[in-house]
Amino acid sequence: MPNDVRDLPVSQDGLYRFLGGTPLAVAFRLILLSILVGVVLAAIGFDPWNILHSIRMLFQRLWDLGFDAVNWLWRYFLLGAVIVIPVWLLTRIFGRR
Repeated sequence: MPNDVRDLPVSQDGLYRFLGGTPLAVAFRLILLSILVGVVLAAIGFDPWNILHSIRMLFQRLWDLGFDAVNWLWRYFLLGAVIVIPVWLLTRIFGRR
C-alpha cells in the first residue's frame, strides 16, 4: 500500500500533517464549511457584526419559546380535561356493578 505522504519533501510533509491535507484542499473545505455554518447561524438569527447581542437574543427567544410551549400545552390540557375527566368519572361510577 503506497503512502504518498512519504514522497513529499520534509517541509511539505509537516505542513501536510498539520493541515490534514494539501493547503488548497483544506482551504476549499474550510470555505464550504464556513458557508454552511453561516447559513445555519443566519437561520437561527445570528448577526456576524453584533455576535454578543445575537447570542443574547437567541437565549431570550429560546426562553420565551419554552414558556410559550408550556402555556400552549396547559391550555390544551385544560380544554381536554373539561371533557375527559367528567366522562372518566362517570364511567367509573356507573361502570361498576
